[in-house]
Amino acid sequence: MKIPSVAGLTDVGTVRAANQDAIDWRISDDHRQILLVVADGMGGYQGGEIASRIAVDTVMETLGAHFESGNGGLCDARPDAIQVAINLASERIQERRAADPDLAKMGTTLVVSWVIDGEALIAHLGDSRCYLVHKGELQCLTRDDTVVQNMLEDGSIQPDDVPHVPFRNVLTRALGASSALASFGRVVMESGDCLLLCSDGLIDGLPEADWLPLMSAQKSADEQVRALVQASLDNEAADNVSVVILILD
Repeated sequence: MKIPSVAGLTDVGTVRAANQDAIDWRISDDHRQILLVVADGMGGYQGGEIASRIAVDTVMETLGAHFESGNGGLCDARPDAIQVAINLASERIQERRAADPDLAKMGTTLVVSWVIDGEALIAHLGDSRCYLVHKGELQCLTRDDTVVQNMLEDGSIQPDDVPHVPFRNVLTRALGASSALASFGRVVMESGDCLLLCSDGLIDGLPEADWLPLMSAQKSADEQVRALVQASLDNEAADNVSVVILILD
């Protein structure tokens, strides 16, 4: 089996003093499974960093254990396995928060993609996203868990109003809250398809219309990731920028 092409990069951006994003990925020894994770912490400089790192490390530790035992029968069991990992991560964040008053507001978004034999299961909480690039088209596979998204859907505001909403980044779900039930989606990838996971620093720092032209001009996942992050920095990205890309050969 061909080796999938995976790369990721996280950058503090041009304004923030610290990077509260965390990313990771893993490919199984037989190349049949790929795990991609992006988290965007919140709750102040130190709290956000700690929360996102706990989330990513817990997911990688918990789901990575399945890589050791092969992939037999895992496809149907993945939603439960991911939710167990998310629950554990959320519990660890809550425990750390309870032990330190300075971390009282910490939490994190999370987006996870677990791919087995080309079938991707995506789970998320918050406003970090997962996109599919298929035959030259970019499709968002996740729905933002934000107050603004709710307002867009109930007609309270129009898309043009979003940049002017003062609380546009307020989340309705995140890890570390009392409930950490994830939303799930599935997509079957074909050869040449790409999955892109990112924090909202990319979304706010670089218009989606610019993504595909930049990506198509690069060959490898590593080059694509670097091009997207650099373009965000050139636009003076005000937030941390994180991107993980999988290209299925």
